[in-house]
Amino acid sequence: MSDLPDSPELSDAAEVTGAEAPAHAAPADATASRGAELATIFADTGTLAQAIPGYRPRASQHKMAEAVAGAIAENDTVIVEAGTGTGKTYAYLVPAMLWGGKVILSTGTKNLQDQLFLRDIPTVRHALNVPVSVALLKGRANYVCHYHLERAQANGRLASRQDAAWLRDIGRFVKETSTGDKAELASVPENAPVWQMVTSTRDNCLGSECPFYKDCFVMRARKEAQQADVVVVNHHLFFADVVLRDTGMAELLPAANTVIFDEAHQLPETATLFFGETLSTSQLLELARDTVAEGLSHARDAVDWVQLGAPLERAARDLRLAFNKDNARLALGQIEADRRIAEPFNETLDALDEALSDFVEMLESQAERAESLQQCHRRALELANKLAAWRSEAAAAPAPQAAEGEGEAAAVPAVPAGPETVRWVEVFSHTVQLHRTPLSIAPIFTRQRDGQPRAWVFTSATLSVKGNFTHYAAQLGLDKDRSLTLPSPFDYAKQGLLYVPRDMPPPQSPQFTDAVVQAALPLIEAAGGRTFLLCTTLRAVQRASDLLYDAFAERGLNLPLLVQGQASRTELLDRFRELGNAVLVGSQSFWEGVDVRGEALSLVIIDKLPFAPPDDPVLAARMEVLQKKGLSPFAVHQLPHAVITLKQGAGRLIRSESDRGVLAIFDTRLVEKPYGRQIWQSLPPFTRTREAATVVRFLESLRGAETARAGAETETGGEDAPEE
Repeated sequence: MSDLPDSPELSDAAEVTGAEAPAHAAPADATASRGAELATIFADTGTLAQAIPGYRPRASQHKMAEAVAGAIAENDTVIVEAGTGTGKTYAYLVPAMLWGGKVILSTGTKNLQDQLFLRDIPTVRHALNVPVSVALLKGRANYVCHYHLERAQANGRLASRQDAAWLRDIGRFVKETSTGDKAELASVPENAPVWQMVTSTRDNCLGSECPFYKDCFVMRARKEAQQADVVVVNHHLFFADVVLRDTGMAELLPAANTVIFDEAHQLPETATLFFGETLSTSQLLELARDTVAEGLSHARDAVDWVQLGAPLERAARDLRLAFNKDNARLALGQIEADRRIAEPFNETLDALDEALSDFVEMLESQAERAESLQQCHRRALELANKLAAWRSEAAAAPAPQAAEGEGEAAAVPAVPAGPETVRWVEVFSHTVQLHRTPLSIAPIFTRQRDGQPRAWVFTSATLSVKGNFTHYAAQLGLDKDRSLTLPSPFDYAKQGLLYVPRDMPPPQSPQFTDAVVQAALPLIEAAGGRTFLLCTTLRAVQRASDLLYDAFAERGLNLPLLVQGQASRTELLDRFRELGNAVLVGSQSFWEGVDVRGEALSLVIIDKLPFAPPDDPVLAARMEVLQKKGLSPFAVHQLPHAVITLKQGAGRLIRSESDRGVLAIFDTRLVEKPYGRQIWQSLPPFTRTREAATVVRFLESLRGAETARAGAETETGGEDAPEE
């Protein structure tokens, strides 16, 4: 049936990379006692089984709990790749609650944050019967700010009646809520523009000078976090707090005994973002608008505030207009090499530099009129320093940032200058960002981890290439030998197929997306919808969705088509689950963190192997460094990164023991290129085929089984139907 190579054998036991014993072995009696307690907790009739309905013990889960407990006991670091279905959340929560001391638990998304705080942690805490206090801490943009809410209500300048209605909803919400978390207010969409008017940023928060300081929801959340045994944050907040001293983590981290990163595969990218520096035209526009608003409130007759802000706003907008395209990432060298871009860019950048300098000078004379104007002046100085640093070959040290609620400066780590950083520009539809990014975050992250001994746990379903953690560990400066690979309990060979079609054009061909859709249509029809089509680019998303609209109409297929951008990711996923026969076309944001169990998803199609574009400024600079060291950029960086990303996309298909489906990868390089073997051996060990007829029969059999099961449920009234 298949001409793909056989699946690699997977051991029932965990594969341990490197030495199993910790660097500093704990006393044997303590280790034995800890092991016995974990065995009791995770046993068939143990603590969790007795307290949690439907709990089933898994050998991999128990092994992971032992590894985490060992790291906690030794203030050690461990990297754990736990396959889907391992139950890694319970595996780290149990030892963390029993022996972790002060625990910071960082996740990849706010959705997982909420799930941990509202469901998983209370479940485990109840099962263990331990008096552990827990706090949820989000970024300040998630909390309503009393000061900015009052200012927005008094201002009255809203874009629409809908914004006015939402503002009234938020005003009522603030009087009722104890947390101020906007996630609690379902009537106002998370992406509603009005939220920006009623929340604060690190730049415009007044700190202890705010008249509402005692009632501040952000401060209340911080205090609870400082007092709690377990604090749930997300990666963006963790790094914003550690690096920028943003929302109090500088006070939390020194007290932490244990730091656990779930969805740890996202850390290198997130850390790179925060260990670098970014200046955006949006920041400058916000500064100008805030200054005008505060000036009119506190010193209306002092100067013409609108006239003061106008040149800065105009210069910021002109910088965006220097680029005639959206969604572009350009290295500084690329800009300088193209006169059509370089001349308008340099001219508008000079004008922005001059406008910002004038703004700082004029604002300085008025800053003493109010604390809020002093803060605007400090922000202007900081942005001016960032712009000067970005433009300078020998990057200047960043300006000191005012500590929250204090007048003294907080420590800000400088981004190293010279060949270890890359300067680049990112262009969006309404803003331009000037980036200065370190080529390696390993030394910086290592410094952050040095100091007080504590346990560090990094876990995800996708961290290695065939059990090799070299790429992941090198990015963060970790020891690859302190790692563990745990297999999934799922029977992938029986639960699914891996399909690579024949006769596809090369992925770089202009006709590739058209060919993907043509090859996908028989599979989508056989599956009755219930499909994710995951693309590597937004352009492919648009082209594929256009073709599918037309094809469904021609073939008379009454299948709902959901496309990234039509609504928020959460809304699209909710509709996908509810419809039960939909086709969802999406890009990067749907490759991970998406959990659709059961029959709503039977087919995951990935258009091509997710290699990062080689013209990406940061990747290109990193590749150049590797080449100078005599290393292969493809083997050392591009291939491992693509494997980890592909594993994330593949992981959308099988989410439980009862799930069945097909993973179709329409990139024949998986079979035809020498490196393809390394890629597919890193994927779950599905039964493999290259025959479209085999896939169609498999998908049709799934629909037949579903129809038979539905009939049985109808005959028995549904409730009494036996579970699968």
